[in-house]
Amino acid sequence: MVAAATQFNALDPNALADLKRLARSDANSPEALRAAAKQFEALFLQMVLKSMRDAVPSSGLMDSDETRMFQSLQDQQMTMNLAQGRGVGLAEVLYRQLGGTADGEPAPGAADPLGTAWPHAFPVPPRAAFSAARAAQGENSAAVGTIASLHERARSWAAEKQQEVTAALEARVPEGAREFVNRVWEHALAASDSTRVPAHFMVAQAALETGWGKAELRHPDGTPSYNLFNIKAGAGWNGPVVERSVTEYANGQTYTENARFRSYGSYAEAFRDYARLLSDNPRYAAVLGQRDAAGFARGLQNAGYATDPMYADKLTRIIGGNTLRAALSG
Repeated sequence: MVAAATQFNALDPNALADLKRLARSDANSPEALRAAAKQFEALFLQMVLKSMRDAVPSSGLMDSDETRMFQSLQDQQMTMNLAQGRGVGLAEVLYRQLGGTADGEPAPGAADPLGTAWPHAFPVPPRAAFSAARAAQGENSAAVGTIASLHERARSWAAEKQQEVTAALEARVPEGAREFVNRVWEHALAASDSTRVPAHFMVAQAALETGWGKAELRHPDGTPSYNLFNIKAGAGWNGPVVERSVTEYANGQTYTENARFRSYGSYAEAFRDYARLLSDNPRYAAVLGQRDAAGFARGLQNAGYATDPMYADKLTRIIGGNTLRAALSG
């Protein structure tokens, strides 16, 4: 029975029933107590892993309700395996807290409910830890004080992890991405006021169109056109133009054509013209005020902004990607 309880399968309801029968047969059994502590550690690790998953934006062709469900099931089993092994120390802390002892050791005293053998115990979630302490020892002030100390340790650990994630993101920013964002950000904010489209959505589109500024359209003499959105010069355009050979898509096939693009005197002028394009052309009505990244990208593609069949997917991934996130944090 003990073996069945300690080898827990997250998808097997009989394993939990085995644990319940073990507890009923001998509530003071060290095996039952340790198994319950490991169950608690597994639940806590699931909470931690879920929070980490939620903090990472997900997008792309493989992201769906089904893949997220299977990812959740995998995470559940992984945390169970971790807890049933050596774990992170939380199960042992709870086992000691609830009166359990290691082989050959006396129970820790009330003044030191966690003993001295576990100085590096993993932080305990405050609500669950308080419940465990009160069930075992009532309003034991020493236990509550210890749990509060672990709570502070958890805060410190979370802050350190956040700094590590931020540093990792910043280290992955491609060369020039942050400088590009800084160069156009204020103009994107101004355009956002008139279109009600989030500024970082427009910055992401400019990054997609120009390769983060590395492929901006230029005149033959090398002077910039400032056309960040590759807006073509139609019959109604009276300003300067840049001519370029481009690849387009039609009926699932690619073809090359010579196209004329608008040229501006500054990035501010380019963003103003882009905002007018969205505001004045009825086909972009669904794009104005769009706050959802995927909805914004699909709205542009459905309105015929680009012929690339993957345009919406590419733009959605840039909006939710780490490169833009890190560049904006710089």
